[in-house]
Amino acid sequence: MSYQSIIDFLNQYLTLTKEEQELVKTHSLVKEYSKGTVLLRQGEVANECYMVLKGCIRAYHVKDGNEETTEIYTENHPFTPASYITREPSKISVVCEEDCVLSLGSMEKTQEMLLKMPRLGEMAHLIGSDLMAKQQLQMIDFKSLSPVERYQKLIETRPELIQRVKQYHLASYLGIKPETLSRIRKKLLNTSGIS
Repeated sequence: MSYQSIIDFLNQYLTLTKEEQELVKTHSLVKEYSKGTVLLRQGEVANECYMVLKGCIRAYHVKDGNEETTEIYTENHPFTPASYITREPSKISVVCEEDCVLSLGSMEKTQEMLLKMPRLGEMAHLIGSDLMAKQQLQMIDFKSLSPVERYQKLIETRPELIQRVKQYHLASYLGIKPETLSRIRKKLLNTSGIS
């Protein structure tokens, strides 16, 4: 099941041959992590990139003693910390918010896969371009939408996060205080039945 999720994700960009699917299966490292496991600490250099097969991981940084959630990744979301590419100390920490099953990538594994599967370079470019475009649109939304509109967009696009992530992490992700999120939820519940 875990390997099929990886193959399905990659097939969105380029259809893998049977041989390439077998390479993915034999070269993928899949590990389980308990809720609360810290995958990367702010200040460390990231040696791995991830794809969430099951569970939820949260990226955050500490500012003025407070955690600010920068992103939340759930099933079928890949995540490559900037530190993995730059080889500089990470500006974020990454933690498992639930028990997780993750596919791990490393520079060595990637090089090995590129030798055996040259199309991986093209696929990585397509995935990177897609993720960058989504991130830019998300940043535009974050800067242009009001807190209420950001919350409504979250409900439309990622409703599962409402139940899976602690309210104060969700508030931080939306760029608001927890009490503001409570007021928004109460207001929307009273006016439209949205929680």
